[in-house]
Amino acid sequence: MFLHALPFTISLVFVPAHLLGLVHGGWWIALGPAYGYVAIAILDRLAGRSEDALDPMTEARRLIWHRLITWIWLPVQIGLILATLIAVFRYDHLSTAEAVLLAMALGVITGGVGINYAHELIHQRNRWERRLGRALLITTLYGHFETEHLHVHHRLVATPRDPVTARYNEPFFRFFPRVLWGCLIQAWQVERDRLARRGRPVWHASNPFWQYGGGAAACLGVAHAIGGWGGVGLYLLQALVAVYHLEIVNYVEHYGLTRKHLGGGRYEPVRPRHSWNAAQTVSNWLLINLQRHSDHHYKPDRRFPLLQSHDRNLAPQLPYSYPVMCLIAAVPPLFLRMMNPRVRKWRSVFYPEITDWRPYSAGTLPVAA
Repeated sequence: MFLHALPFTISLVFVPAHLLGLVHGGWWIALGPAYGYVAIAILDRLAGRSEDALDPMTEARRLIWHRLITWIWLPVQIGLILATLIAVFRYDHLSTAEAVLLAMALGVITGGVGINYAHELIHQRNRWERRLGRALLITTLYGHFETEHLHVHHRLVATPRDPVTARYNEPFFRFFPRVLWGCLIQAWQVERDRLARRGRPVWHASNPFWQYGGGAAACLGVAHAIGGWGGVGLYLLQALVAVYHLEIVNYVEHYGLTRKHLGGGRYEPVRPRHSWNAAQTVSNWLLINLQRHSDHHYKPDRRFPLLQSHDRNLAPQLPYSYPVMCLIAAVPPLFLRMMNPRVRKWRSVFYPEITDWRPYSAGTLPVAA
């Protein structure tokens, strides 16, 4: 299993790439983002597509090397954050512009890798792995994603009431502020209602928002101790870029796809057809098989090396990998021109009986409790 796990360690290349930027500044700062977007795209082109997967019945104990990859990322991420703050505020070799760019480059890593690994961990049944995932999310000031993702997104995905499911013809920069607010509100409502069912007030110590908020305050406190208000500003910028990367991936994953409304506030079960997938080999190594997204929604607690690749007749396929599609999504006219015909074709293939899709886009249909 060690050899199977080894390719998934390519995320660690970000570490020396970012450290070179800290030491030398200048164009070295772009090394990490260039690796994540340009080099991975080139390697995908060379390596092609792969639908190979381990037997989904493989025991967790045999996946120790795969699991270790996600376990070590929290200290790696904390180290990168601290190194960035110290390099910027305790040495004088970087300009203000370089400091800003370093914070943004760091956000590419904490979002593209850190939040993705956190996503893997919060889905596990093992309590300490879930806590590890929560800690990773807190370092990007986005701890409430845990509640929203597990208790809202996976229940309501591909319905108009899921804030994370992008509507047909919705540009990303309209989606982004909507999802930031919607995820926070829905996560708070979920935890409030869960506590109420147990007869507890919303301020009870078991409300995870105490950890989400307290952890975020601690992170900002450390940033202030190292760099004053400038340190807080750079930390916030890192977090914003990280969350941007999370949400633009969310945008791509379900763009325009909607489950059929059955009436009475009920929807059809989640099926492979309700997520966009990509089979590019190297980007799946980098993203620990996140691009096999249909199987993730089918079996949310299935560990990443066991995720299966669904046939294109069952699950819609993107023309490019997630990283490339995220770049395209940042140019809304280009993304909509590319994806809208694919969504319309998807509708005609899977739901030829639905002639009026407006309610699915407007978010007016009832949703089961």
